[in-house]
Amino acid sequence: MYIPGLLVSLLWSASTTTTVAAAAADQTILANEIQRVSNQSLLWGPYNPSLYFGMRPRIPKSLSVGLVWGNLDTYPGAQKSIRHTCEQSDDMKGYGWVEYDVRTGGKQVIHDQANFIDIEIELVKVPGGRNGGNWGARVKGKPRDNAPKTLRSTVFFWATNEDEDGELLLENEPDLAGLKGTVSLRGNIEGLDEFHIEVTEGPATNSGPTQLDSRLDGLDGEADISRSLYRVGSYPAEHIWRVKNIIFAELKGRFDKLMEKFGAENLPPSWQALTFAPKYAEEGQDGNVHLVQRVYEGAFEFDILFSSDSAAKTMTSKILTEKIQENTESFNTRFSKTFKRYAPFDTPKYANFAKDLFSNLLGGIGYFHGTSIVDRSEYPEDEEGFWEPAKANREKSLGQLEGPTTLYTSVPSRQFFPRGFLWDEGFHLLPIIEWDVDVAMEIVRSWFNLMDADGWIAREQILGEEARSKVPKEFQTQYPHYANPPTLLLVLTRFIEKWSSTTNYPNLTGELSQIMEQMSEFGGDGIPHAILTSAESYLKNIYPLLRRQYYWFRDTQAGDIRGYDRTAFSMKEGYRWRGRAPGYCLTSGIDDYPRAEPPHPSELHVDLISWMGFSARLMKNIAIALSETEDAREYGKHEEAILHNIDDLHWNKEAGCYCDATVDTFEENTHVCHVGYVSIFPFLLGLVRDDDKLKSLLEIIGDEEQLWSPFGIRSLSRQDEFYGKGDNYWRGPVWINMNYLAILRLKEYGSVKGPNQQKAAKLYTELRKNVVNNVFRVWEETGFAWEQYEQEKGNGKGVQHFLGWTSLVVNIMALPETVEVIPVPGHDEL
Repeated sequence: MYIPGLLVSLLWSASTTTTVAAAAADQTILANEIQRVSNQSLLWGPYNPSLYFGMRPRIPKSLSVGLVWGNLDTYPGAQKSIRHTCEQSDDMKGYGWVEYDVRTGGKQVIHDQANFIDIEIELVKVPGGRNGGNWGARVKGKPRDNAPKTLRSTVFFWATNEDEDGELLLENEPDLAGLKGTVSLRGNIEGLDEFHIEVTEGPATNSGPTQLDSRLDGLDGEADISRSLYRVGSYPAEHIWRVKNIIFAELKGRFDKLMEKFGAENLPPSWQALTFAPKYAEEGQDGNVHLVQRVYEGAFEFDILFSSDSAAKTMTSKILTEKIQENTESFNTRFSKTFKRYAPFDTPKYANFAKDLFSNLLGGIGYFHGTSIVDRSEYPEDEEGFWEPAKANREKSLGQLEGPTTLYTSVPSRQFFPRGFLWDEGFHLLPIIEWDVDVAMEIVRSWFNLMDADGWIAREQILGEEARSKVPKEFQTQYPHYANPPTLLLVLTRFIEKWSSTTNYPNLTGELSQIMEQMSEFGGDGIPHAILTSAESYLKNIYPLLRRQYYWFRDTQAGDIRGYDRTAFSMKEGYRWRGRAPGYCLTSGIDDYPRAEPPHPSELHVDLISWMGFSARLMKNIAIALSETEDAREYGKHEEAILHNIDDLHWNKEAGCYCDATVDTFEENTHVCHVGYVSIFPFLLGLVRDDDKLKSLLEIIGDEEQLWSPFGIRSLSRQDEFYGKGDNYWRGPVWINMNYLAILRLKEYGSVKGPNQQKAAKLYTELRKNVVNNVFRVWEETGFAWEQYEQEKGNGKGVQHFLGWTSLVVNIMALPETVEVIPVPGHDEL
């Protein structure tokens, strides 16, 4: 929200920050150096979040490495036991990062109950050199308590190379019996230069299966399954992401020979038959898919060590051990400081809960590169029944491949939505910006770099065949007249607030050389907040894109006020989501929330005009900070007109809330009132100025027969005819992102003396407690955070492992238990 005191502080702070940088060198030099150091620390990561473990650099068509595992105790169970991509059908007892920082690494634990094993992966990143430094991962497998005494597991390490001009070679001497000891690869790929990868043998406690079929002894091509079984192959570059399929294909040749020799009824044990026959590259060839299979009985452990030749030191198991402990200690200290929990959530039982949710949000950050399908045909929505010809045209599949483009983003769910969603991303970044401002703003920049010449950003980023494999064909195409809530503006609001208080970061002071020294280690206090020293430069660079998108919204999502004889303060400030269909408004983000039926070109939508009011306010604040005086005046006029029109066009006195507008059978303006999130949207974004209207909205929010529940605010009133009906997606269930906005607004209004202060403060305390307690309860019971929560019993609903905006619970726990009355409104927590 725009508050004069904030801007005074902001402009003073901008001057102070610039002075700090100018005392050392030109601010541009500082900004460039910050960007360089930050990029180095962010080069490597588990940036394929759809995989249980998949490392890659932020380089298109480069090296990728990862793991696949499964159980080999029986033939029937072997194929379905193979784990590679995160799947809800894998029936995990829980999985994910229990601690994670994108710059230093962390620990992931996977409770694979169907395979009777828990997998633990401890990842460490070590700075050094010019190519992103070194990294290592310690992989441990521990049989679960109910596992068979002779649990036989197989683990595949894989490495793929998409760079057709690069190379990736095995360093070991080929041995058809299998490789002893450490398996070593060396490579040279653009952006990484020369590097080495080692897959260590692990401790002496590792052991292979003891019950073996002696009939295989001495047969041609039979390897020793106590060794590492290596195979290399060359596959079309566009298909090498299908690692699981490639593994099955490489296993099939040997298995078919065993079937031919012994028959289906007399096969050797599955832990022997379902293994590789070693295969090595021909002289002068390297292959682009490298596989290492190991078979274990019981517990196992090994390390994956990546060393950049440009680094001063080689990555070793000793360094990995030291850094694992060091990173755990530093993560816990920093987390407690960054996300201090307040009563009643300041007890130890909430500590792991908070770290789990936040770590999985960060662990869901990915790097994506590829083409997307875009249909740039015209689909006018100005005539009645517009959705019917639009649907017919969509069914013709007129979309064309565009790109490739790249995107650095977090994802809502690693198993179900492992790609970028514009509507979700702004909420994802609200916890992230508290931890690492630079990462959050790097992601914002990445999203805005996708903008086309008109100002459009596709609401769902499905980049490349791997991403498209997770999306039904009918949802793959993106349409340039479809919008999505501009939630990235929530993050920019918080960024400006942090810029206004950069004196809170004492490490960012002194001479340029001292600042660079402070940022020399990944994950130190320097890098995550260093961008604040060049915040003005960042905003200047992104401002033209923000302005372009702002006017794209105003042009493409405009609604008709004058054509339907509506009375309003402004004849221009009315808005309508495009992409409506009977029963749905997918572009709004709240898909099946009840709207006017049938859809009509006269519609005006409360939530969209609220987003536009929020946008105008933020654009005004940014323009003031950047001394864009004329622009600021322009945005200010828009904001004022929108605030008036929200009331003039959408307030319904009888319902006591805001309602969508349409026309009746006589072409007369009428409201469509379905009490729920849409009804309170101006409140959620801090746009309600009238005390009487605020009082009415607070009564609706606090009414158990309407929106209030013991688990959070429902998406639709209990009294609505569509409550719990149809898809029941946004027709009752509790969503954490909307509850987060409500909690912030209640805190804000509860802090201001006035007729509604006491009511807002009481609702704030109760809603904060209800939301956190329910998400925590379900997490304890199921091992997961969920997409939404059932409105009557509070159980998890929809997609599991949704982190995702459900991680906003971490921010909620970091808010005070009660609010204090202050004489003027405090700044917006967004």
